[in-house]
Amino acid sequence: MEVPAVTGTLDLYITEINRFAILTAEEEFSLAVRLVKYNDMEAAEKLVVSNLRFVVKIAHEYRNYGLKLADLVQEGNIGLMHAVKKFDPYKGYRLISYAVWWIRAYIQNYIIKSWSLVKIGTTQAQRKLFFKLSQAKKQLEGLSEGRPEFAEIAASLGVRPEEIEEMDRRMSSRDLSLDAHVTDDGEATHMDYLMYEGEDQEAELIRKEEMALVQHNIAGALANLSEKESFIIQNRVMAENPLTLQAIGERYHITRERARQIEKQALKKLALAIPYLGKETKLIEA
Repeated sequence: MEVPAVTGTLDLYITEINRFAILTAEEEFSLAVRLVKYNDMEAAEKLVVSNLRFVVKIAHEYRNYGLKLADLVQEGNIGLMHAVKKFDPYKGYRLISYAVWWIRAYIQNYIIKSWSLVKIGTTQAQRKLFFKLSQAKKQLEGLSEGRPEFAEIAASLGVRPEEIEEMDRRMSSRDLSLDAHVTDDGEATHMDYLMYEGEDQEAELIRKEEMALVQHNIAGALANLSEKESFIIQNRVMAENPLTLQAIGERYHITRERARQIEKQALKKLALAIPYLGKETKLIEA
């Protein structure tokens, strides 16, 4: 079944679908019978294209939900095709009278899925409230000054104010996809405008590999130090809260200057074992 895709501008699409004549009741019945009896795809296509203009009209009812009208039309077209497959011509009503429910269902489902990654309406009552809330708010704003209270809206819809408040909060915090285009006719996405001030992946990988190598070599180098030298390195250079030279001197009953000399000597040994340690390590002065 080949149905015109919503490509280019919506005006061009509407011009294209208006070329298809609206079927009379007799023509529609004949085509529907051919589809039911013989699975005639040509008949199915004619049933679909003759009703595409009605999908556009229905999609316009949902244009205030912040989504592209073309996308709503496309979803409605899928609903129309589904309706054509299930249509029973012997029931006595026109196709569009039956299809309108499928068209709305597909459009509404698309809006709910697009509005938030977390389901905005998990029950039938919540889904119904979602699509009535915007309409009710607009009507009440026209009757009163300023933004209508949740209690007013709840009373008009026959639900609790808490339900209105929750749905309004969900609708006000719609998710934004970073992959979405900034403008309808542009290629730039929101991701393109994000700034990252950290290091790039290559630099980060190099740094991590160097750090792993340093840690491995330090473990081996420390084994070649004396007990006193090893203690000073681990508690002066490598410690998050380093000891002072005075504290180390008191531990080993040596002067502060002697502790500094041992630290310097130990760092030289480490620098020989790990060449790039010398440029990264700083002597810590108390």
